[in-house]
Amino acid sequence: MFIRQILFLLLILTSCTEKDIITDELRLASPSAKEQIPDTLHVATRYGSSSYFYFRGDEIMGYDYELINHFAEFKGIPVKIHVAASQEEMLNMLRQNRVDLVAYSMYETKLLKSEFDFVAFQEDSYMVLVQEIGLQTISDINELKGKTVHVIKNSIYHRRMEHLNRELGGGIDIQLLDDTLSVDQAIEMVTQRKISYTIAHYKTAIQHKDFNRRLDCRIQVGFLQRNGWLIQKNNNWLRKLIAEWDSSSETELLKSQLYGKYRIKNPYFVAQKVVIPKGAISPYDAYFKKYADEIKWDWRLLAAIAFHESRFDSSQISRRGASGLMQLMPRTAAKFGLDKNNILNPEKNIEASVEYIKSLNLLFRKIENLEERKKFILASYNSGPAHILDAMALAEKHGKNPHIWFEHVEYYLSKKNEPEYYNDEVVKFGHFRSGETIRYVRNTLDTYQKYKGRI
Repeated sequence: MFIRQILFLLLILTSCTEKDIITDELRLASPSAKEQIPDTLHVATRYGSSSYFYFRGDEIMGYDYELINHFAEFKGIPVKIHVAASQEEMLNMLRQNRVDLVAYSMYETKLLKSEFDFVAFQEDSYMVLVQEIGLQTISDINELKGKTVHVIKNSIYHRRMEHLNRELGGGIDIQLLDDTLSVDQAIEMVTQRKISYTIAHYKTAIQHKDFNRRLDCRIQVGFLQRNGWLIQKNNNWLRKLIAEWDSSSETELLKSQLYGKYRIKNPYFVAQKVVIPKGAISPYDAYFKKYADEIKWDWRLLAAIAFHESRFDSSQISRRGASGLMQLMPRTAAKFGLDKNNILNPEKNIEASVEYIKSLNLLFRKIENLEERKKFILASYNSGPAHILDAMALAEKHGKNPHIWFEHVEYYLSKKNEPEYYNDEVVKFGHFRSGETIRYVRNTLDTYQKYKGRI
């Protein structure tokens, strides 16, 4: 009898233990009420060159804006964007559970790391002194003594200047800008000569320099910092979803495309410089329509080329010497009747570029499918035709179709930086780094599709 009672008690205890384990496993597997995925993802951001801005009056653009919309689509969660007036307002939105995420490039500090979790990391950067080239230009950080530096109040740049002032033994006059100003606006104040010096991260400052060559951002004033988006501590469901999205090949490809779109000739700066009439794609639509007829192209594809070449800035001159709206190299421009006196003339530049496209169309005339032929012409417009012809030869040799771009010739163009391929006997023009050209074709066609949907 006693043995039977002992066995009965053991059975009850075992059953309770198993039940408790199962309950614990279910609790761990399911998110708590606090961690339930919401019906709508609320996201805070700020107006800025890499985050969120209006282009051509009503089109919303921005690196962070496009990424967060891709994440929402990738995970099937509707998103609502809340544009904050200051960084502190964004952080308060997150603290008060009014938003789930801050989609804005936030740089790591001990204070932020103690309060929030960083996700979706972007390229590292460091702080630099932003100044204009001229009589006031300094060449060493010690020369800031006796100078006035304007920084945004309560920002990471404000704190860095205070530390730097102490490191140098004092002497810097630190003046504070309103915290509703963005770092882009602070840099613009330097270009407008309203202030002499400010602090920004290099990746932002260098974009401004691409559009204003008087800017100097060579003097480093801080160490390399990580940066990314912010979520609340222990928001495990959102961290997991973002990690899955961020590591996907689809997101990797999108980031590559957005790098070309926002890190190289960012449309934000074009919007500041080029005035586009309402209802138009560019200030030069009439010229695109006029000359596109000569090659039987949709004029919007010509406009897409101009956008990716110069962001519609007819005064643009690249470091390699490519000039004007369509970024023609001097030798190509001269071949089609342009010289230094008229190469920046928008209509003449478009006319010469169309003549160049005619010559490329003739070169690739064996590609019977006209839509495919356009992809080869776009690639050649960016890199010159030599490496494209090499890639066609490689594609044919390896059993691919030399007259199809995606997954055929594009693939072998990407291989031209590998010795096995650029040393092949069918390759006539050697080694080639193809990343820019591959992105150019994809991005230009994407822009063309957007233009078709708009006008």
